[in-house]
Amino acid sequence: MLARRIDQFISYLRVERGASEETVRAYGGDLDQLAEFLEQFHELSDPDPEQLTLRHLRGFVAQKFDDSSTASLARKISAMRSFWNFLVQKDLADDNPAALLSTPKVHTPLQNFLAVDEVIHLLESHRSDDVLGVRDMAIWEVGYGAGLRVSELVALDIDDIDRDEGWVRTIGKGNRERRVPLGEKSCRALARYLRRRHELVGDETPAGALFLTVRGRRLSTRSVRRRLKQHLQRADLDTDITPHGLRHSFATHLLDSGADLRGIQELLGHQNLSTTQRYTHVSIDRLMEVYDASHPRAVREPSEPSKGSPHSGPEPALDSDG
Repeated sequence: MLARRIDQFISYLRVERGASEETVRAYGGDLDQLAEFLEQFHELSDPDPEQLTLRHLRGFVAQKFDDSSTASLARKISAMRSFWNFLVQKDLADDNPAALLSTPKVHTPLQNFLAVDEVIHLLESHRSDDVLGVRDMAIWEVGYGAGLRVSELVALDIDDIDRDEGWVRTIGKGNRERRVPLGEKSCRALARYLRRRHELVGDETPAGALFLTVRGRRLSTRSVRRRLKQHLQRADLDTDITPHGLRHSFATHLLDSGADLRGIQELLGHQNLSTTQRYTHVSIDRLMEVYDASHPRAVREPSEPSKGSPHSGPEPALDSDG
């Protein structure tokens, strides 16, 4: 019964939720591990999910605690919560025992990002005139210029680009469509590539696919990562940045230039503003510069309180509305 319910859940994630294949694969693996745990430690072979209690789920988390990272544990808990939410929603279970599980705090640092002058150096040092080099230049310009995920880049079709109006249409996470403006340099790089794209077209070329391999197939995310690493090395940039780092650079540079966080949220295709807010800490130096230059109380002379001063101890806590 459990195996069947997991299969139904996986189908639901793909068809109704439009979840990415990475999410589907990860959640499916986590739930398969739960089934293995139940059989090994509780002698429950393919049980009805309604039989399972919070005690079973806590036991599974505890068993994975020593050999899993905090992020992995948090994802396993998320997978179980989503699974039982699905069961309740489809009237296949009465309640969600996973809702009572405590999620460990996960520190999710931003991927590395490039400074503005480093991005300019990367793009201006790209001098390859063969068709693959022209293609790569278009990828870097669009990836950085529009802040697209690498999965969104490789999924682009020719019809998704409107060079006259300067827009690119993409399908992001959760199957959500958005239109993102393209700068002049991105449009020029795309135009140059499209004039050469026919050199890559072959018998197996998917109809309309924008970025192609040397054999005419749709480019993969792995290939984009590998090509970027090569170009970074040629540009003598000592960084482990990934294509996703270009997206972080896009958001960070917009924020540093005074762009509104809500606007950045729309451009990035984040469903929740809290996701976009992760970018604020990378620009804290810039924010402090603005504060120091603008706030009338920013510049203070340090003073040492005398002994016996009422301020010599810990500072009092601020009021809740402070």
